[in-house]
Amino acid sequence: MFERFFKIKANNSSIRTEIIAGVTTFMTMAYILAVNPDILSATGMDKGALFTATALAAIVGTLVMALVARLPFALAPGMGLNAFFAFTVVKTMGYSWEFALTAVFLEGIIFLLLTAFNVREMIVNSIPNNLKHAISAGIGLFIAFIGLANAGIVADHPDTLLTLGDMNQTTVWVAAIGLITTGVMLALRVKGALLIGIFVSAIAGIPMGITNLPSDSSLISLPPSVGAIAFKFDFSQIFTLDMLIVLLTFLFVDMFDTVGTLIGVASKTNMIDKNGKLPRVKQALFADSIGTTVGAALGTSTVTTYVESAAGVAEGGRTGLTSLTTAGMFIIALFFAPLFVMIPPAATASALIMVGLFMLSPVQKINMNDFTESLPAFLTIIIMPLTYSIAEGIVFGMISYVLLKAATLKWKDLSWIMVILSILFLIKFFI
Repeated sequence: MFERFFKIKANNSSIRTEIIAGVTTFMTMAYILAVNPDILSATGMDKGALFTATALAAIVGTLVMALVARLPFALAPGMGLNAFFAFTVVKTMGYSWEFALTAVFLEGIIFLLLTAFNVREMIVNSIPNNLKHAISAGIGLFIAFIGLANAGIVADHPDTLLTLGDMNQTTVWVAAIGLITTGVMLALRVKGALLIGIFVSAIAGIPMGITNLPSDSSLISLPPSVGAIAFKFDFSQIFTLDMLIVLLTFLFVDMFDTVGTLIGVASKTNMIDKNGKLPRVKQALFADSIGTTVGAALGTSTVTTYVESAAGVAEGGRTGLTSLTTAGMFIIALFFAPLFVMIPPAATASALIMVGLFMLSPVQKINMNDFTESLPAFLTIIIMPLTYSIAEGIVFGMISYVLLKAATLKWKDLSWIMVILSILFLIKFFI
């Protein structure tokens, strides 16, 4: 059944590989089950209800990706967007969390319409191949940076912005154990190397006090009700300027985070065809639209395609069975929350660092001899980790691409969509 529906052999994969890939993706993004409720609860929302809403939104979005798009990407409420929801819209602008949820719900509806009319698909297809390869490499550096930061190997510094962290930290040792284990497993061509590295790190973290085992009494439990936050919309201010600003911010960040992740990971796995198009991209874009709309109704922030999906792809995941497995893990996590939440960020750091390495290979496909191609590609790559944003990397890459092509009169290399988007990006910078 799985073979016929997902065409696993045709994608040079196996059921075992797909399942391992799905579990690996889940392990690298399971932190969202703890982090998202923690961030959004700062608004006064019920933390238990937020845990359930986070898991359910991830399940819905990922199931659509698995069964409709049949691609190996997972979705969940996005980092950055949840912080904007809590600390900008609610804490700084002073609006209620009901107002913010309404903005997220409207965003989901707008995305459904844009996807239905192929607007988002046109944007994906308009991005030149060299920029698509650059997005993959940029995401690789971004993921590796997240892993290094989670392990404490790099840390912030008031003078140099970044510096080497304290190498005596136990988190560094936990990550190092995982990284060495993963490297050895990969060298020996052992299947599930990234997942093995995560488990070994988590186990090593127990005596070091990094991995905290749950008590037997709290291991299994029914998920908390979402009643306190579900369908709590406030439509009284939808025609205000503030609502427009909030809505546009959600739309912009989510659109280009998702587009960047889809393109970047697909470029690495050669899913993009000879015309530079990702098969079933429209269905993939429906997944985050539906996930966001349903997620808002349940009571959580914007759902987006997770860059950690690259970890599962690196394990060999090529079809929707990978994302179906990830969705299944989120369903299990609803009832075994303490077990999954106990995996510390330091334990998944090794997987993220290795994925960063894997994602760099498309750099070889970039035309470095044409500076109207290589400079935008370089800016795309370097801006992503330095601004901690996939969306900003794409913006800098697209603007520089259009400006350089226009200045050198290479009009044939430009599409009207690229030109319009670049103008809009420039306007955004100055208002």
